[in-house]
Amino acid sequence: MLKSMLAGSGITAFVPDELTAQTAPPYLFASSSGVRVQVAEEDAETALALIAETGTDPTGEGSV
Repeated sequence: MLKSMLAGSGITAFVPDELTAQTAPPYLFASSSGVRVQVAEEDAETALALIAETGTDPTGEGSV
């Protein structure tokens, strides 16, 4: 969902563990660590602002 939101804003996002997340048992990703999403350095500031608008803490520590 986050990857799609960023793509809709013109930011290419990469989920390095995407295949693992799709095939691994759900309990592996039910922890607070979540799944990593990476963007190009030049898009990082914009991506963080977009994520903050959703009310999600991009550090994975909880709500903003």
